[in-house]
Amino acid sequence: MQIEEHQWFSPSLQRDMAFKVYGHWGAPVLAFPCSLGRYYDYEGMGMIDAITEFIDDGVIKLFCVDSVDAESWYNFAAPPAERNARHEAYDAYIVKEVVPFIRHHCNQPEVRVMANGCSMGAYHAMNAFLKHPDLFAGTIALSGLYRLDHLEFGLGPADIPAVYFNSPLNYLPGLVHQWFLDWYRRSDIVACVGQGAWENEALEDTRQLDRLFREKRIPAWVDFWGTDVDHDWPWWHQQMCYFLDYLYRRDS
Repeated sequence: MQIEEHQWFSPSLQRDMAFKVYGHWGAPVLAFPCSLGRYYDYEGMGMIDAITEFIDDGVIKLFCVDSVDAESWYNFAAPPAERNARHEAYDAYIVKEVVPFIRHHCNQPEVRVMANGCSMGAYHAMNAFLKHPDLFAGTIALSGLYRLDHLEFGLGPADIPAVYFNSPLNYLPGLVHQWFLDWYRRSDIVACVGQGAWENEALEDTRQLDRLFREKRIPAWVDFWGTDVDHDWPWWHQQMCYFLDYLYRRDS
């Protein structure tokens, strides 16, 4: 497998940022790490091994980025607006630096990138896609939380105005702009969650997300796996193989 590691000083974040690339060819997939995670976690937690055939066969090319969660949503010492601003800087890093790099690396200057992640990575993937559907072809979001007023983030309903545009279950109900809706309706949206251990909050958020997509007539595959399916890597490995096979091999 062809593997590359890249690092540069990010003007958006004013710090060094690193990421890894797996594969030689294929549809570009941008993977966000779990909470407080690192760009090498997909490799360390077995995801690369689990989806090796898709990478080696040139079905996908995977780009695994770093997070700044400790400086944004998990920086409990900072007020909500400051945490939101740091996330917006991260969003700018992804949009202005990483996506152009991916397009250049794939020699496809207008390609839309698939956003992917597990747990907190699913939040990042879904939020990035919803905010920039012209850049992202869709999302494979596994076991995500999709609103920020969870105890997980130390935020409550009173904090939502300061973080509103990064809390999908808060901004989606009022989103009526046709430009966004048109892009969503021609994208591949997958949101999956189990119903086993440690999935309760993700399960509830995914149900709400499903309801909103249906109300807005946005085609999405929202998949609820069984009561034996836990919030853990072995299940995410299986889910990734399942959805990659559907998205990229269904017509082959």
